[in-house]
Amino acid sequence: MMAELSNDWTIYEAAHLLNRAGFGGTPSVIEDFHQMGRHGAVDWLLEAKEKTPVSPPAWTKEERGDRLAELRQDRAQFAGLSVKEREEMRRKLQRERQQEYRKQNRSLTGWWVNRMIQTDAPLVEKMALFWHDHFPSSSQKVRVPQFLYQQNALFRKEALGNFGRLTHAIAEDPAMMIYLDSSQSSKKKPNENFARELMELFTLGEGHYTEEDIKGAARAFTGYRVDRLTGKVSFQQRLWDEGDKTILGQTGPFKGQDVVKILLENPRCGHYLAEKIWEFFAYENPEPELLSRLGNGFFKVGYELKPLLRKIFLSEEFYSPRAMHSQIKSPLSFLAMMYRQLELGSVPEAVVFQVLQQLGQLPFLPPNVAGWDWGRAWVNTNTLLTRYHFAGLVTGAGGDPKMVMSGQMANNAKASAFLGRALQRGMTRPDFEKLAPREEREDIPKLVRNLGFRLFGAPLSEKDRVAFESYAKAKKGVVFTNTEVAELMHLMMSTPTYQLT
Repeated sequence: MMAELSNDWTIYEAAHLLNRAGFGGTPSVIEDFHQMGRHGAVDWLLEAKEKTPVSPPAWTKEERGDRLAELRQDRAQFAGLSVKEREEMRRKLQRERQQEYRKQNRSLTGWWVNRMIQTDAPLVEKMALFWHDHFPSSSQKVRVPQFLYQQNALFRKEALGNFGRLTHAIAEDPAMMIYLDSSQSSKKKPNENFARELMELFTLGEGHYTEEDIKGAARAFTGYRVDRLTGKVSFQQRLWDEGDKTILGQTGPFKGQDVVKILLENPRCGHYLAEKIWEFFAYENPEPELLSRLGNGFFKVGYELKPLLRKIFLSEEFYSPRAMHSQIKSPLSFLAMMYRQLELGSVPEAVVFQVLQQLGQLPFLPPNVAGWDWGRAWVNTNTLLTRYHFAGLVTGAGGDPKMVMSGQMANNAKASAFLGRALQRGMTRPDFEKLAPREEREDIPKLVRNLGFRLFGAPLSEKDRVAFESYAKAKKGVVFTNTEVAELMHLMMSTPTYQLT
């Protein structure tokens, strides 16, 4: 049996759970969470429902069939044109469509990040992020933002549901089929991309299958097609390879869903997913005995996610020194946690896109089919500077807008100045009167302790405590104004410690 902790827990353990299983919270939220007790808090995370979700962009509600009318309208514009004029018109329409897709992708990114910030069901959004990294699809290749939105909705629907059901669904998901080319696979030319990643990255892990297994699975996944206008997935019998395939020792005239079933029947799948989920929430390279218990349990319950997550969040190892305050914040966690800690309702779309692009984690644009590299890969000299400057912009304590912009925007003085003004206009400042009440400002140690808990969710080290108190005392004049509070918070958010959760 896996060691399960009692219902007694510290407020720092409560903050740790809320940070890892969600995107943190304010001191009052953490205190309420702590009052639930360890078991009650885990139950709440697993059962919480979204009360007032952030509304998705209006275009996500449009019927894909409407694109047929748009296509006919586009074609009508070619009537009576010369060959040269038709080519110019084709390029014009292509540019307009690409601009539309880019605009939609940005609005989709902004919507999801603000949903993370405002969510009433933090574990659902955190698991949706996990699935987006586990089953990635990129807007760069898919090029139909509505398919990416639908995939995101699928991840949220099965966030705490069943991994097997999700895997069956992702095999016929339009965005995934386009991203890994299964929508082009036929018996004359089987495409191995989805079959390979299904085994290597999605279910078993490298080294637990053969090249022949991949070839057989690729043949099984032939015949599936996506209508890019409507998003409907169909199976075309004439394009399917009806011959026998051998996959993990089983032989038969398998179709794609048969392959998924065979993979899920392999206990290795339970171990592979349990390890990946543990590393996402706790720490890398878990102890073999711990992994064995998690993997066996996950397989035995038929890949139901709630029992696995409950076991993780109630385990002794999850609250060990190795786990607590040791994980480098991903860019998405860094942004969402900051806005929740500072009680800022939402972040402007332009800010989301620029900052996350600079920090290296844009939703719907993973670097490759393996998703993002996590841990130490998140921080280097450039990304740390971006984090520090962005914290300064958010608090109003400083920060250069150029340091949070990416690409040509950062190098173009005119564009940079314009966007810098836009960022500053669109960003709501924290309510420092609420975050640091006037009476607290008379007691510097108390002020530092309270702000430290808000931002770190953990006891301050002696070194940090002394540094923050010394800074605050040096800044304090006759009155400790909001400007000084902002500067103190910016100092705290500029430390290496703040990059950890």
